[in-house]
This record gives sequence, structure tokens and C-alpha cells, in this order.
Amino acid sequence: MIIDAHTHIFPDEVRKDRQAFCKREPGFAAIYREPKSRMASAEELIDSMDAAGVEKSVICGFSWSDPGLCVLHNQYLLESAAKHSYRFIVFLSLPLTNPDRSARELEQGLKGGAKGVGEIGFYRRAMTARDVDAMKPVLALLEEKGIPLLLHTNETLGHPYPGKGKTRLERFYEIILAFPRLRILLAHWGGGLPFYELMPEVAKAMTHVYYDTAASPFLYSKKIYTVVSQLVGPEKILFGSDFPLISPQRYLREVEGSGLSAEDQKKILGLNIARILKL
Repeated sequence: MIIDAHTHIFPDEVRKDRQAFCKREPGFAAIYREPKSRMASAEELIDSMDAAGVEKSVICGFSWSDPGLCVLHNQYLLESAAKHSYRFIVFLSLPLTNPDRSARELEQGLKGGAKGVGEIGFYRRAMTARDVDAMKPVLALLEEKGIPLLLHTNETLGHPYPGKGKTRLERFYEIILAFPRLRILLAHWGGGLPFYELMPEVAKAMTHVYYDTAASPFLYSKKIYTVVSQLVGPEKILFGSDFPLISPQRYLREVEGSGLSAEDQKKILGLNIARILKL
């Protein structure tokens, strides 16, 4: 079973009037202001999955700071999952720096069948210590309930691109240390964090940290699969396409040509996320 652990779909009103939402949300504008920045519907994702042989996909919204927009997007995700039975796994959008609203939205989402939270990201500015303090009540709740969290991470070196955050890796490591039992999925290969797992104390602290492959063809050479597998083990790598940014087929070709064993490829392409989500 192939499971895509990182995709995005958007409600009709957002896709049809993106500029209105760009005015309401600067972080959204940072990525989607340009018409060429693709947004997809649930039906478009299903078509892509069928073409690539993907059985299930984790569907995410956007990291809205406006609680009302989180509610709007979550309703679409949950309705899409109900419509396309067994194909979608919902990860909720939560305004993590608003603990009360986040707790209520999390409760509603879990009742509707959601399995995780994310992708949470800071796109216009760096995440601060104050942000982390504000998020702690919600993160503690996720840790207590065993709900995984998908965080946007990226390298701070290299070429610029829409949505490239400014948060240093140390900030994410602070979260990891503060919540050692929270299952944290770090998008985009963790922005380089896997390489620090060569340090024994870091590897020990990151027992419940995983890395997805989202946007990999735009960021790293194909050697990333074998290199990170050697660093942290293939059990900690999750296939994520970041659809509609890149089609799943491109990743599947890279995994197939990675030189990893068939068993390790199966782990990356579905077994690992299935284990994390207890599917």
C-alpha cells in the first residue's frame, strides 16, 4: 500500500478567490499570491492518486492564523474524507498560538475522524520563543492524546522560494526536547535535521521524530534517500509529495532508483506512516 503522507487541498471559495484570502492572511499570500502557485481540489487529488497507484493520502489545509479560516478549511477536509471513503486521512489546521480555539477545533476534528495536525508553518517570519510558549498547551494536548504533528521545516541555506521559512533548526529542536513523546513529522526532510542525528544525544531525543520527502526533487539530489536512510534508518522516512506541488510519480521513480532494498522502499512508501497513524 502506497500512502502519501503530505498533500494539500483547498475549498472552492479559496481556489476561486485566492486574492481575497491573500489580503486576509499574509502567510497565505507569501505562497499563493501568484496564480501559478497551484491549489487543488479533493477530486483532483483523487485523480492524481489513481494515476500514480496511491491508495491513501494525508490531506492538509493551510497554517491559517485566523481561527475562522481553520474551521472553514477543516470542514472541507472532513467532508472530503467522508465523501471519498478510505482514501483520505485528515490532518487539521489549528491556530496553535490560540490554545483555547485550538483545543475546541481539535476536539471537533477528532470526532469527525481526523488523525493528526498540520502542516503547521511560519512563512512570513521566524517562529519565536514566544510562539513556542503560546503553542505549548496545544502541543501538550497532542502529546497526551497521541496525535501526530506535521511541522513545516526547511533549510535556511540555498535558493529562495515561496514559503521558505526563516526559523532556525534550533527552534524545532526546542519543541522536540520539550515534548519527547509527541510524534513529530518534519516536512521537507526536516530542513537538514537528520544529519544532526549523528550526535548520540540528538538521536536519543528524536526517537519520535520522522522526516517526509515533500518537495525533495526541488531541494536535494536523489542521493538524499540513501544518505538519510543511513543516518536515521528507513523507518523514519515518510513519502510525502506536497501535492499539487509535484506529482507522486516523480517521487516513486526516485525511490525505485534509490538503491534501497524493496523492504525499505515499502517502509518509506507506506508502512511507516501506517504504523505511526495505527491504520
